[in-house]
Amino acid sequence: MRLSRYFLPVLKETPADAQIVSHQLMLRAGMIKQAAAGIYSWLPLGYRVLRNIERIVHEEQQRAGHIPMLMPTLQSADLWRESGRFDAYGPEMLRLRDRHERDMLYGPTNEELVTDIFRSHVSSYKTLPLTLYHIQWKFRDEIRPRFGVMRGREFLMKDGYNFDLTEEDARHAYNRHLVSYLRTYERMGLQTIPMRADSGPIGGDDTHEFVVLAETGESEVFYDSEVTDRRFGDRVIDYDSHDDCRAVFEEFTSHYARTGETHDEALFHERVPEARRRHARGIEVGQIFYFGTKYSEPMGATVQGPDGKPVPVHMGSHGIGISRLLGAIIEASHDERGIVWPAAVAPFQVGIVNAKQGDPASDAACEKLYATLARAGIEVLYDDRTERAGAKFATMDLIGLPWRVTVGPRGLADGVVELTNRRSGEREELAPSQLQGRLSE
Repeated sequence: MRLSRYFLPVLKETPADAQIVSHQLMLRAGMIKQAAAGIYSWLPLGYRVLRNIERIVHEEQQRAGHIPMLMPTLQSADLWRESGRFDAYGPEMLRLRDRHERDMLYGPTNEELVTDIFRSHVSSYKTLPLTLYHIQWKFRDEIRPRFGVMRGREFLMKDGYNFDLTEEDARHAYNRHLVSYLRTYERMGLQTIPMRADSGPIGGDDTHEFVVLAETGESEVFYDSEVTDRRFGDRVIDYDSHDDCRAVFEEFTSHYARTGETHDEALFHERVPEARRRHARGIEVGQIFYFGTKYSEPMGATVQGPDGKPVPVHMGSHGIGISRLLGAIIEASHDERGIVWPAAVAPFQVGIVNAKQGDPASDAACEKLYATLARAGIEVLYDDRTERAGAKFATMDLIGLPWRVTVGPRGLADGVVELTNRRSGEREELAPSQLQGRLSE
């Protein structure tokens, strides 16, 4: 993509109403524009990152055996009355009526709708286990939306729902989701801590939320330092194996962690040696729930069991805040110059800066590099604007692409271009013919 033909409305000044780093940088980098309180338009650069995050979530969900689908944003209130949540959910739910005076709602979550789908089409235990998920926009009418996409009213979310015959099978689904989430976050360059949490309006007794450590996090987090020593890495997991998933669950949750709002402080001091106690801020980026038959019983979601008798299925739900993740990644990965994207979610992998636009040699070298890298499948943003070099460098630092290639007359006279790593700042000079191989590493 040529920057002269791209829509990238960067800002030189930080908007006064942006309180946290991610909101400031997303506005300055031309990634979002507020449409209403807590509601944003996703501009091209932000949209590219959003889709990269979504792609990773899809890949890891399907690796775990979960089946994608798509449910609507608007739901009938009748289903929520069946579960008892229409009146109980609270003012965060946006309620409305259609032209026929039927009560509707903009879905904050989908337990009722997916349960209705299940009960309409599944009648035998032989269909189980089954996990369905989708990625869809949600709406929760926050009383005070703030912090950009971190606490908005409209947000993109992956929510999944498992249906199992027994509690044991449902708990395996719970463990399986924990494993898949750990792998998902790690691929995005994030380190997350799974910790026991409050189930809130979703319900159920068992739930873990996943917290990213960041100085600007909204939650106070106390944890055993050994929690952050754990990495999922490249280990091979059989998602169908109860033992494999249980082992990972125990490995990542056996070390004590709590938020400032949950669990007992005395218990934290009792379980964690003083030398390993840590205190930080954290951002919640996902949550998993097991709630048994909370929805299946009142809504009649039963299957014929092995003995021929109807059995209410055991269920759980599992959410990842996809649009929220984008803000969390920035909070965890930035510096004084701008965003520092992990490669897996970056909008482009490399930016080419023509340090002297209009110089025949520089223009020709940039054009050749741009064409060569694009043919190799490397996503490139070529800054071909007639701006001074310093302004181009500032833009590249702000938008945080993993690599920058600087092309100018001096280097070309020596037969080289300069490759800069955004995260480390390390620079190296390479012949243009070596660049593709170096970036492909």
